[in-house]
Amino acid sequence: MVTAISDTETDRIMEAIAQVMDPEIPVLSVVDLGIITDVLVENKRVRVMMTPTFSGCPAIRLMEKQVKEAVEGLGYVDVTVETNFDTTWSSNRISDKGREIIRNFGLAPPPKYKDQPDLSLLQHTACPHCNSENTTMKTPFGPTLCRSMHYCYDCLQAFEQFKPI
Repeated sequence: MVTAISDTETDRIMEAIAQVMDPEIPVLSVVDLGIITDVLVENKRVRVMMTPTFSGCPAIRLMEKQVKEAVEGLGYVDVTVETNFDTTWSSNRISDKGREIIRNFGLAPPPKYKDQPDLSLLQHTACPHCNSENTTMKTPFGPTLCRSMHYCYDCLQAFEQFKPI
């Protein structure tokens, strides 16, 4: 939920925050990643709420700093960025634009799911390079906690998938 002085002001703040990129996928904004959960503006004081993808994410402090600087760049001097887990992050929070950005970056985006994700969602992954579904998961454990490793039998490329979480 976004509450502000005006929708225009909120949009302006969100546009500024959308310039902050995820450190692991530097073409994906924190807005499209879905980690910005609320923006409150009262009397020129801005509070931004952020929920990271993982509680132990090593980039939390960096993203907080960059979001704060982006909002301060609009002329606000009283800006607070709060990381909390009041809103649980899931890969379903990634915007459609974000999913396309992930695919263009060479990662398979996570599938949307209902209820709870499970490993079976990783079994049928389209290749981000050629869009073939003639793929296999090599391991659910990739270079980061949020990725799994796959192989495409059609274009002979290994690729990572952003896991559904």
